[in-house]
Amino acid sequence: MPLFLLTLLTMVAFAANSILNRVGLSGGDIGPAGFALIRLASGALVLLALLWRQGDRARHRPKPDLIAVIALTAYIVGFSFAYVSLDAGVGALLLFGGVQITMFFGAFLAGQRIAARRWVGMVISLGGLCVLVWPTGAIHMPLGAVGLMLAAALGWGIYSLVGTRQSDPLRATAWNFAYALPLAAILCLAFVGGEPFGARGVIIAIVSGGLTSGLGYALWYRLLPHLGATTAALAQLSVPIIALGAGIVLLGEPLTARAVLACALVCGGIAFALITTASATRD
Repeated sequence: MPLFLLTLLTMVAFAANSILNRVGLSGGDIGPAGFALIRLASGALVLLALLWRQGDRARHRPKPDLIAVIALTAYIVGFSFAYVSLDAGVGALLLFGGVQITMFFGAFLAGQRIAARRWVGMVISLGGLCVLVWPTGAIHMPLGAVGLMLAAALGWGIYSLVGTRQSDPLRATAWNFAYALPLAAILCLAFVGGEPFGARGVIIAIVSGGLTSGLGYALWYRLLPHLGATTAALAQLSVPIIALGAGIVLLGEPLTARAVLACALVCGGIAFALITTASATRD
């Protein structure tokens, strides 16, 4: 399958994961600690089961990649706890903006030359995201929740940067989930006892962990060495647009002029950054 289609499939998985997280955590059926732990556990089980079928070499337990494990834990746990205390729109801006900055500067520090049009395209797309998700009423931004979402953004950005040098994506993702689980348990177990554990919330967490997170992240690690840091960062800005489209098609949500403008800015910014860069390279 062409790289573009695989990337689009991964972004659809990320968008589905975003919707599952929203439904699971906003419905009151499960708390953030339980959701994060079940998400990691189900992802680890699914990926290790797939790994087990590949034979003895794949089953060998590698040493943990501490940077990847800590980064994944920071993202999963930070996002879950921040989401329940932070306005969804502000949270999306902090998350995607933080990921862009982390991955762009990570690429810069690694010595990669980043064309000015990529920075401009990224800013245009982030502007479109602001149009899409900025709250219309009063903004509530608890400092603790803001810090957790920024930690999640930093974690996912670093986790993605690590993935640009992975040669065995399924094995790396499976063991990253497995190693992250006990670390997340240390952070979350103190909160689990006071949280609800409704069947609906547990099922959503399992689907999120095993399917859209576990398999989605393994595919992401497969693509990252081919995409590179800045292309991968820009591609992720399409996730809120895909989620918006899913809401319109599947849930009957209205298509507003604000949404159309936001889509035009986000998609236009990505196209400007990537397509014109490709044209300039050919020239």
